[in-house]
Amino acid sequence: MRPSGRAPDELRQVGMEPGFSKHAEGSCLIRFGDTHVLCTASVIDSVPPWMRNTGRGWVTAEYGMLPRSTNQRTDREAARGRQSGRTQEIQRLIGRSLRAVTDLEAVGERQIRVDCDVLQADGGTRTAAITGSWVALRQAFQWMRDQGLIERLPLTDHVAAISCGLHGGAAVLDLDYAEDSTAQADANFVLTGAGGVVEIQGTAEDHPFTRDEFNALLDLAEAGIEQLVHLQKRALGLD
Repeated sequence: MRPSGRAPDELRQVGMEPGFSKHAEGSCLIRFGDTHVLCTASVIDSVPPWMRNTGRGWVTAEYGMLPRSTNQRTDREAARGRQSGRTQEIQRLIGRSLRAVTDLEAVGERQIRVDCDVLQADGGTRTAAITGSWVALRQAFQWMRDQGLIERLPLTDHVAAISCGLHGGAAVLDLDYAEDSTAQADANFVLTGAGGVVEIQGTAEDHPFTRDEFNALLDLAEAGIEQLVHLQKRALGLD
C-alpha cells in the first residue's frame, strides 16, 4: 500500500491552468498533488551573444523554490549570492527538454525564457516544471504567431516528465515526497508525446536495481506521460 493510498500506476491529481499570469506571453500553473509550480514564458527580441547572426532562436529556463515552498523556510538563492548545483542542474534539464521539441530555426533570432517558480513542494518539482513549461511555451509561440512574428508554431511534439520509483518492493508512478524520501530507487523520465526519450535520470538508493525493474519503471513512465500529454491538450483546448 502506498502512503497516499494510490494504485501503483496512478498519478496524483494533476491540474494545469494556462494563462495564469496576466503579463507573460505564456504561462501555466501546474499542480501535481501538493506540488505547485508556476511556469511563465517570456519572449525576448534577442538571442545570447554566441547565437547572433545564426538565424536560430533559443529556449532556456530558470528554476527556483520560494522560501516557504517546503516545511521550513530556506533563503532565496539571490540572497546567498549564488545558485545551488541542484538549481542549475534542474533549470538546464528544463531547457534541454523544451529545446528537444522546438524548431529553433523557425523561432528566428529570438529567445524564449521560461521561469519555473516552485510555490509548494511535495516531490516531483522538476517533472511538474517540465510538463507545465511546455504548456507555457506553446502559449508563447501562439502569441508570437498572433503578432505575426512567426508563420507557424515551431513545436515538433509535446514533452512531459514524470517520476517513477521502487517503493516497498514495487514499481510505482509519480512519487510524492513521502515515497521519494524512502524509495529503494527513483527515476525521472522526460519523454515526448510520440514516446521519444529526451532524458532519464535514475538512481538506486538502497541496492542496485535490475534491468527488469528498470523496464517496469519505464512502462509506468510511458503510461504516465501519455496521460500528461492528454491533460496538456485538454488544458489548451487541443483535443
